[in-house]
Amino acid sequence: MALDGPSLGKMLDDVAAGRIQLPDFQRQWKWDDDRISALLATVTLDYPLGVAMTLETGGEAQFKARPLHGTEVGPLVVPEQLLLDGQQRLTSLFQALKSDRPVETTGARNKPFKRWYYIDIAKAVDDRADRDEAILSVPEDRIVRGTFGRGTAWDLTTREKECAGGLFPLNLIFEPEQTGKWQRSYVSAADDRWDLWSAFQARVIDTVKGFKVPLIRLPKETRKEAVCSVFERVNTGGVVLNVFELLTATYAGDTQFAERNGGEDFSLIEDWRSIKGKLCSDYPVFGTLDKDSGQETGLTSLDFLQAIALVRTYRRKHEFLAAHPGATNAPAVSCKRRDLLHLPLSDYTQIAPKTAEALSWAGRFLASQYVFRERDLPYGSQVVPLAAIGVILGDAVQEPGVQERLARWYWCGVLGELYGGVTDTRFVRDVEQVVGWIRDGGQEPDTITESTFQEQRLHRLTSRNSAAYKGIHALFLKEGAIDWLFHGEPINEQSLIGQYVDIRQVFAKAWFEHNGVDGSWMTSIVNKTPLSYRAQQTMGTSAPSAYLQSFERHTGSPGDWLDDIVGTHLIDPKTLRADDFEAFYQDRTARLLELVERQMGKPAVREGAGDVDAG
Repeated sequence: MALDGPSLGKMLDDVAAGRIQLPDFQRQWKWDDDRISALLATVTLDYPLGVAMTLETGGEAQFKARPLHGTEVGPLVVPEQLLLDGQQRLTSLFQALKSDRPVETTGARNKPFKRWYYIDIAKAVDDRADRDEAILSVPEDRIVRGTFGRGTAWDLTTREKECAGGLFPLNLIFEPEQTGKWQRSYVSAADDRWDLWSAFQARVIDTVKGFKVPLIRLPKETRKEAVCSVFERVNTGGVVLNVFELLTATYAGDTQFAERNGGEDFSLIEDWRSIKGKLCSDYPVFGTLDKDSGQETGLTSLDFLQAIALVRTYRRKHEFLAAHPGATNAPAVSCKRRDLLHLPLSDYTQIAPKTAEALSWAGRFLASQYVFRERDLPYGSQVVPLAAIGVILGDAVQEPGVQERLARWYWCGVLGELYGGVTDTRFVRDVEQVVGWIRDGGQEPDTITESTFQEQRLHRLTSRNSAAYKGIHALFLKEGAIDWLFHGEPINEQSLIGQYVDIRQVFAKAWFEHNGVDGSWMTSIVNKTPLSYRAQQTMGTSAPSAYLQSFERHTGSPGDWLDDIVGTHLIDPKTLRADDFEAFYQDRTARLLELVERQMGKPAVREGAGDVDAG
């Protein structure tokens, strides 16, 4: 790494010629008019600009390049340096000082417009004047209008009018011949201008021409992950660069792929959008994707890349062990950043379609566990190892016995709340251990053996912020819960959405307040159940005994029929008809614990039934 200070003119020449370009993962230039004016004031005063950083091309980190905004660099020009830090400053300076076109920028409320930049000669040489006030931003037609658009404050449409106003166009500053012609017109307009011009030449023009840009040059030997890390650290003012964007630029610069495909670059963004779009269409649990803006929710591109990396490194390890039986130095299964950064395009194109298929299977698997919507998915992160396991096991995942084991692993992860922290190491363990457990008869995975569920946890599950809360909601549906107003089939994906089914309180807040009962457990999952919006409207703030009678009238169902329907929610209807919250809560706590135990395949940690105080 070298630090030097080339002149601003030399750097802008390199930008104009395409010797300096941007890696394609850089975001678009977006500085506004005020920031550009302030930057020009800084440069004309020779104040520190801030360090720029470039990466020498031709090394391991090969990225597709693109010219800086506003340049006219041809597509075949190969850059010598890639600009990692300083895009906003250099693009602004190039457009304002070097281009023969107005600067494309924005003003108030982010409104786009085009501007020319001038400097007031008299103010620039006046030691008492503020340099910021000497910089003038002029509309594209070079006419500065008066207040409220009335009249003309400045007309700069000709050189003569520029000279008359004493306003020098800054985009001529690196054009000696044009500057000379402008100077002759300026000084000929009045005899007393020679001294003013001489001062302006020394204080502004010569200053800008001699301005040095502090520059760190990274050698071409710099490793790809170091480039990513450096970029994130120097780009603290913007959005953090992610691995997906870096890989997008890397794959787009893969010359071997282009040669095999008629010169067409590989677009990771388009490939991912195609995969995500189909997944979202078929399985809402994976979130949404706006094809126009690229904005997405739910399953991310990073999730997808991590699943691919897990498959790739798993295969690499087991191929090594097959060739070297008993070896202890096999490469590790991993999905860390370095594994993603070093994911070859050839491996991506081979594994990605299989991973997309595995995600489709994962969507069906989640539906079989009654997880249909993104908002109801306990852990999005658990989809990563699930997809990798699906690729590795292949068609075996369709077998009933395998589905049962996967369901047990899944619910131990959810109800044990084991995917809430750093997940990279658990991803790896689960992929290796679940595959070994299912395919090779190995020991139970750590996610099963480490998971526990305590009775007291039920009392604290009060919102969707908890994975276990969402999990138990799904298990109510899996158990066959039937809506209390719509007496059809058990709640399914269609009725969940069509009837606005959500978690509703069994004993309403008003009931606790009216009866003076302690509401400590009022918002617990124990006092909630999935019901339609209309069912909630029927319940209102009534006591359970009253709203059950309302349901009987609305549906025309006999009491014992309705009691059976209430029972599908793991609720003893007798406790509701007696408005006995304590009996209801204790009974339902026991039933929910049994439900959790069935799903996890292991006993919960139980406490005394008398711990619930109904007040």
